[in-house]
Amino acid sequence: INLMCDLSSILFRLLRYCKHRLLAYNSKGEGIHSPYLFYLVRMVTCDENAYYVWHDIERRRALLLQDETHIHVKDFGTGNARPADRSVHEIASGSLERAEIAQLFFRWIVFISRNAERPMEIVELGTSLGITTAYLATANTANRVTTFEGCPAIGKIAEGTWQALDLHHIQLVKGNIDDTLSEHLPKQLDFAFVDANHTQEATLRYVEMLLTHIHEKTIIFIDDIHYSKEMEQAWEILKCYPQVTTTMDFFHAGALFFDPHYLKKHYCLHIPTKHTSHFAR
Repeated sequence: INLMCDLSSILFRLLRYCKHRLLAYNSKGEGIHSPYLFYLVRMVTCDENAYYVWHDIERRRALLLQDETHIHVKDFGTGNARPADRSVHEIASGSLERAEIAQLFFRWIVFISRNAERPMEIVELGTSLGITTAYLATANTANRVTTFEGCPAIGKIAEGTWQALDLHHIQLVKGNIDDTLSEHLPKQLDFAFVDANHTQEATLRYVEMLLTHIHEKTIIFIDDIHYSKEMEQAWEILKCYPQVTTTMDFFHAGALFFDPHYLKKHYCLHIPTKHTSHFAR
């Protein structure tokens, strides 16, 4: 039964990916009306330059992917039955964000930070082993990064990742996100990445909590929007929220924008991968 479910899930995502590739006609900014969003896609998203700090982060990813150490995993519910003891290699293989998505965050935050009048407040729900957090943090060390992780053992490995990368401006909040999120959210949120409980109910709940702290220039990314029918439903619901104006679907993740000056538009894009070739997984 589990094998059939896995094959069904793989087939579902494969079909969705093929559909996405056919629909991703805005990938160089074509048809994007806002000059700011056009620049964000054409000049920032499509930037093929690699930053020197990426090498160290991807080297750390490679070490995690080879680590056979077993840890006790406390799972707060992703809809998947997983053993309590798992290897770091297994966790890294299944839960680390893809390099091209993490590097997209990096480039966007570098660009936004240059025009910001104050340090950005960045929040990540679902730290995992700390690789994506490292990308969020190295984009501009003046920014403040708060990341939430339910499993203490996984959080400890993430802290080792940041120590190895000499990153000291990250606040890790351990414990069930349902219990910790409201207490530790910044008053004004600039950028958020939701990569925690991959269910519709939890995703919508987290976003609704984040919405109480946004301003019109906030960007919220949702991970794995085509991971399952349930996550696709969550994405479609979020696109219809009255606060949401523009959305961008990068297949592996989707971005929500809230600026009332933007048209209510939904763009389908893919990320150029040439710039990630030096850091292949």
